[in-house]
Amino acid sequence: MAANFHLYDKRFHVKQLKGPLAVGLLFLLSLLPLSMARSLGGFIGRRMNKGTGKPARNTQKNIAACFPELDEAGQKKLISESLEETGRSIGEMGMSWIWQPERVLGKVKTVHGKEVLDDALAENRGVILIAPHIGNWEVLNLWLSKYYKLTAMYKPPKIKMMDDLIRKKRERIGSQLAPANVKGVRMAVKCLRKNEILGILPDQEPEKSGGIFSPFMGVQAFTMKLLPQLAAQTGAVVVSGYAKRVEGGFELFFHRAEGDINSKDLDEATAAMNQEVEYCVRQVPEQYQWEYRRFSRRPEGEAAFYK
Repeated sequence: MAANFHLYDKRFHVKQLKGPLAVGLLFLLSLLPLSMARSLGGFIGRRMNKGTGKPARNTQKNIAACFPELDEAGQKKLISESLEETGRSIGEMGMSWIWQPERVLGKVKTVHGKEVLDDALAENRGVILIAPHIGNWEVLNLWLSKYYKLTAMYKPPKIKMMDDLIRKKRERIGSQLAPANVKGVRMAVKCLRKNEILGILPDQEPEKSGGIFSPFMGVQAFTMKLLPQLAAQTGAVVVSGYAKRVEGGFELFFHRAEGDINSKDLDEATAAMNQEVEYCVRQVPEQYQWEYRRFSRRPEGEAAFYK
């Protein structure tokens, strides 16, 4: 395949690779045990921290804006930890995408808050799962697919080879993928009406028509409207979840969203969604996607956030 793409899943840029070469890289990473893959990733992250590339610059800018309460030493420490975790995310990609599901799920050490999901489903209103970019969300997706009926919304990549791989791997034990378009929204509503779980990554900038500005970590962020609109339309219970990277594997966490996230007032609901994302981020700030340009779009008249 002649077309190129960036291997990053909206978190990180590695290097522009041709489709087959990138898939080959995933298979090579999958040959490593988890400890070695993480060590390799940590090395990559430390190299990022010593450089002046976009991951380092974006991480520094985001952390400075979102953690003004930290002094310079505290911010530098969090920046260093964050970039190492970004590197570990790269190292884990082979495991996440290529390993057999049972082998991946064997790395899940503990699940905190499973009763939150079960209680939410018992209300028979459907569950919208907010899945911020924390830790390893592919592990979270796989675990949910194993134990629940899950539909996950995603933005299909432009390269068909990668789209085919993503669909095959994410659907390999039963989850259903819904594209981020009109067809996918219909699938999402149907899923919730069947009292199933709908997973959405809530913390990437949407297209211009799909978002509004709402505060996140004290900064105005252009934020998706879809999740709060679905919550208001369906009355679904909203729960957040993430897979935290720990020694030897992962711990999963679930938390029932608070505030006015089901409000028909879009500003209130979107603010509540961002507050729930912030709640998750503050539990494990070093494993959040601080290298992502979350604040690229600015309110009218405001200066560019990233230089």
